[in-house]
Amino acid sequence: MSVQWDGSPPDPAGRADGGVRTDDAVRTEDGPGRFPAPRPGGRAEARRAARDRVVPVRPGRGGTTESSRTAARAGRRETPREPRPDARGGSGGSGQRTARSSGRNGRSGARRLIAWSVAGVLVVLAGAGGAVYYKLNGNLRSFDADAISPDRPPESAADAHGHRPVNLLLIGSDSRAGKNSDLGGGDETGARSDTTILLHVYADHRHAVGISIPRDALVTVPRCKLPNGKWTREQPGQMFNSAFSVGNSETGNPACTLNTVERLTGIRVDHTIEVNFEGFAAMTGAVGGVDVCLPNDIHEGNINPNLGRKGKVVLAKGRQRVSGQQALDYVRLRHGIGDDSDVGRMKRQQAFLASLLAKIKSKGLSPGTLLPLADAATRSMTVDPGLDSAAKLVDFALTLKGIDLHEVKFLTTPWRYSGARIDLVHPAVDTLWRTLQADRTIDGQDATGRQEAAGEPTAEPVPTPTPSADPSPAVGADGTPIRVTVYNATNAAGLAARAAETLRAARVTVAGTSSRGTARATTTVEYGTGQRAAAEKVAALFPGAAVAPGQAAGISLRLGRDYAAGGTPSPTATGPAGSPAPLPTEVVSEARSGDDDICSNVSYG
Repeated sequence: MSVQWDGSPPDPAGRADGGVRTDDAVRTEDGPGRFPAPRPGGRAEARRAARDRVVPVRPGRGGTTESSRTAARAGRRETPREPRPDARGGSGGSGQRTARSSGRNGRSGARRLIAWSVAGVLVVLAGAGGAVYYKLNGNLRSFDADAISPDRPPESAADAHGHRPVNLLLIGSDSRAGKNSDLGGGDETGARSDTTILLHVYADHRHAVGISIPRDALVTVPRCKLPNGKWTREQPGQMFNSAFSVGNSETGNPACTLNTVERLTGIRVDHTIEVNFEGFAAMTGAVGGVDVCLPNDIHEGNINPNLGRKGKVVLAKGRQRVSGQQALDYVRLRHGIGDDSDVGRMKRQQAFLASLLAKIKSKGLSPGTLLPLADAATRSMTVDPGLDSAAKLVDFALTLKGIDLHEVKFLTTPWRYSGARIDLVHPAVDTLWRTLQADRTIDGQDATGRQEAAGEPTAEPVPTPTPSADPSPAVGADGTPIRVTVYNATNAAGLAARAAETLRAARVTVAGTSSRGTARATTTVEYGTGQRAAAEKVAALFPGAAVAPGQAAGISLRLGRDYAAGGTPSPTATGPAGSPAPLPTEVVSEARSGDDDICSNVSYG
């Protein structure tokens, strides 16, 4: 089954703002990119119109063209469509209802409208008779479920109340296809991921934490599906954002980024949302702009380093409200502020997301806000199959409505410079992933706010990241580079690759990986003659690992069931009863709350 890459055409009107106005969106006339005007005559006439309305047949998702979409709009079903049962046991869809059942269905429909009003969908269904629902549905694109790796982490466990945490992968794409080329300021082909945040929503659905993953971080990109249906080979030591470019298509490969995040973190990604340049710019305009702050003026030459001159001021120092191109310039800004690194840019992106959430919340659930925002958002999105309809998106959004801004935290993975690239710091980053796997907040609490007992062991602090030249490979007592062969001695998949990434981050040479080996409970580092000192250095990277002489020359890392269970247990790796140790103070202190001042923590260096 081939992957469906960008199966929907762009807006026929070609407008970056999604063809809607923020001031009078619900009163615009019918037309491309417009919302239909509400029917006159009150509720009774609206109900009669809904009964008599025919339902457009949606075109197939794969390879949709503008002509086929137009033909599909022209085609009509002449017979009533049977109501479809939804996940709650009611009738879903927008099919016709008979006069005999209109009373009963009207009551159940009213209950559904009340529930949907929480997300503003009441306005959509009552004001436009379902036409907007079909418009939003047609905007969405999704990638094929077959592109998700079959070798995945397990689903998150439910808490004592039966509630599960949710992991949402947010990708800001740097595609130059269509209108994105003008907004992106370049003519390069292909697509890249400009921003990637793993948002963990805790089981209580009252707390959330967004983890920014540096695009320059060196990781292993696992096997990924290409647009032609073939799968790539695993590629170690790659920049993280290269995963989105696998296949070199104009729309990118969000499924490959999903696979890479799951390999990197050991966390199951429940949903994925990718937003492109054009849609992002339209979304900021739909809410009337977003408040941001900068420590200094930004000039044209900072936005485009190839300009060759300073140019005029594009973004002024201090507080300001940005939308459209200016908003895009802000979140993509890298030069002329701090140390010109991607680290500072991630801080500004976190501040921008928090400000955007605050703006949406402050404007409330008004039609003038929700309809343009919904159209701009869905027009720009590529989603996983679990969110491939407006109804699914709304249902998912409803599960997040109880999160307060102060309880949304943002931070960046523990990192350090590695020349021009970034290395993830171990074991701090491993502790971060285990913290999310255990559904614990970054300050050591569980999702209900229970604090760990006092006196528990603490993790070693992470050294302050500082620029440096390319570090030398790790060496043993004799001065020769340490080489390790990794064996997965368990039935769990993907452990050897995960351990190999830990070794490479410490500049240990990985001689090879294999799933062959005698099954064992404890992770062990075996060494040949004269290799004990080097073996002990390797064992230090895997807390709790044993060190023992082996039968062969060189060093072998044999992973046991303790590693498969989430890492080898030790006083520095876990707290009481095997729970993750608290994150280092340096990591927690850098976190941003959703309600922090917009001028704080927006640069680095």
